[in-house]
Amino acid sequence: MNGATVAGAEWLEDAGLQKLLGVLNAKGEEARIAGGAVRNALLGEAVADVDIATTCMPEETMRRAEAAGFKVVPTGIEHGTVTVIAHGVGYEVTTLRADVETDGRRAKVAFGRDWKADAERRDFTINALYAEADGRVIDLVSGLADLQSRTLRFIGDPEARIREDYLRILRFYRFFAWYGKGRPDAEGVKATARLKDGLEKLSAERVWAELRKLLSAPDPSRALLWMRQAGVLTKALPESEKWGIDAIHGLVKAEGDLGWPADPLLRLEAIVPPDAARMAAMAERLKLSNADADRLKGWAMAPPIGPKATESELAKRLYREGRQPLLDRLKLALAGARARAITENEALVEAGGYARLLKFAQNRETPKFPLKGADLQKIGVPAGPEMGKLLKRLEEEWIEAEFRLDGGALLERAAAYVSGR
Repeated sequence: MNGATVAGAEWLEDAGLQKLLGVLNAKGEEARIAGGAVRNALLGEAVADVDIATTCMPEETMRRAEAAGFKVVPTGIEHGTVTVIAHGVGYEVTTLRADVETDGRRAKVAFGRDWKADAERRDFTINALYAEADGRVIDLVSGLADLQSRTLRFIGDPEARIREDYLRILRFYRFFAWYGKGRPDAEGVKATARLKDGLEKLSAERVWAELRKLLSAPDPSRALLWMRQAGVLTKALPESEKWGIDAIHGLVKAEGDLGWPADPLLRLEAIVPPDAARMAAMAERLKLSNADADRLKGWAMAPPIGPKATESELAKRLYREGRQPLLDRLKLALAGARARAITENEALVEAGGYARLLKFAQNRETPKFPLKGADLQKIGVPAGPEMGKLLKRLEEEWIEAEFRLDGGALLERAAAYVSGR
């Protein structure tokens, strides 16, 4: 990648970005694109966010950007970062800096003008590339060679980088899952193993955010394997310790073959036990959103589904247990059966059964119970606990009748029950 350039990238040619770089490069100061945008552009992958590094002090960055007509938000000014809105696009602009004090979670920084020092304070070589406004790439830490070989490597001493922020343990495996090939850097793996207890210093939100990004990678299986061997996975996700991660391979293969989108929650379910109490405890520990916690709980509470289940049986379960828990159960069962079908003929038959049930569950519209309390009041049933019991009884009969009873038929039954017939 000698003479590397990102010239021609659509995001680099944006008029707002070029104008911003121009005002930050004026009067003896310098500004360059930094980090992920350069990395992804060189790999031919999508660029979501464009960050800028500059020799301008934060206040000067704000003054110049506002003078150019841009909106400025001091999002992290104590660490040298401001967000500039240029033509509707937000750019994080950060002053060159060096860490002067760290505690494993956050750092005190000193601003400077040394591009090499700024590069060396970053985490991995592939994340420390810069690009000039014309697209020319600047590499001060041998990141281009590592990018070409898809090697994920800490900058300098891995342990020193980790002690600055223990989240880098998880970031090491997350970036390996997204960008690495072959084996991760051996010294990096050893450092994560030695310092894994430092994960205890991190907030649950930061840990889960990294795990979720890792589980969203096209194929996180190799990263999870190395995390397991280093003891990092057990430290970050103890629920997986005695359950194993083998199912992740079959799930990723099924996703690719069947066109399923990468689903971090489904992948998480593939490597943890379907135990409702443990899932509730895990959700609380990692401070998962209510939606994610409910999904894990619903999946864990839903009994397994056999491949020979009838569509009638599945329809009743879909109504009672909800669609998502059963979709998760069926997808994991189908992925597992497909993986075993390579060597087991019986598993091939199972896979066919699960594929049939999954298609039914995906296309099934949830029926609506055709009776309400107001309907029962019209035939003289007073509101209260007894009405609730009667509605529940009628709903169960409606389900067992495969949802075929209409409102009139249900009201006739209700009237019969009320009259004692």
